[in-house]
Amino acid sequence: MDPLLVITNSGAGTHDEENLERALAVLRPHTSVEVEATSEPGELDGVLHRAGSRTIVIAGGDGSLHAVISALHRRNDLGRNVLALLPLGTGNDFARNLGLPLDVEAAAQVIVDGTPRPMDLIVDEVGQIVVNNVHVGAGAAASRRAHRWKGRLHKVGVGKVNLGKLGYPIGAAITAYNPPVIRLRVEVDGKVVTDLDTQVLQVAVGNGSSVGGGTELIPDAEPDDGRLDVMVSRATGPVARLRYAARLAMGTHPEHAEVDYLHGRSVTVTGEEFWISADGELYGPERHRSWRLQRAAYSMVLPVSH
Repeated sequence: MDPLLVITNSGAGTHDEENLERALAVLRPHTSVEVEATSEPGELDGVLHRAGSRTIVIAGGDGSLHAVISALHRRNDLGRNVLALLPLGTGNDFARNLGLPLDVEAAAQVIVDGTPRPMDLIVDEVGQIVVNNVHVGAGAAASRRAHRWKGRLHKVGVGKVNLGKLGYPIGAAITAYNPPVIRLRVEVDGKVVTDLDTQVLQVAVGNGSSVGGGTELIPDAEPDDGRLDVMVSRATGPVARLRYAARLAMGTHPEHAEVDYLHGRSVTVTGEEFWISADGELYGPERHRSWRLQRAAYSMVLPVSH
């Protein structure tokens, strides 16, 4: 088994540290393991510079995964190292999408027994990457509100045992009551899906199906199938929004009459100012953004049965 470089967040709490030690106890009998804690991009770059040919294990959640893959992509090193994941985050959506166990000891055993598989990546026109999914409109508004509520509720409790996980459901509920409605032109592989004369509730593009700790926003998305899944919701009226929200909760919203669900390799969104949530990272407002699929951009250790 190849040596491992485990990258963790230096701000991790006691609960995360205990879980990491449980995972390391599974890994250390099989190979050499170095653990490096980072807290900012400069530290992360330094650690990655010393990675050599070791398998890089991200010990964290979706945000940590995004940070490491983004740094490797920026360094033009993304294809050099095999990656693996110990899911220590709040939502762990990408781990769910990959079929990785959320128990850290079981996830560590996957690193021992699993096999590297090629993973696709989403890249926008300014070089920013998306590992899981990116969304515009109601989803981004929910994420903006969720970040605020997560920060407030994270203080209620001890360590990881707190109410921070309620942030996304609360943000989603507030957004469902008062969502942004935007006029957008959405193109998939150069074909217009909706134009500026139509109001849009939400646009989602992804390799991964879920957001917010398990909400199946793009149900058919898979990170290794060579295509982007695209969901456009035009359910802007009060009744249509309620029906859409109900279907979203059940994962059947692609069947909604005012939802387009497509596949492609490139997506362009233009129009009124919009915010973007990419792997939970928020930026904007923007008036134009395009994304393209980068096929088999990196490899990640997955269960053999995946």
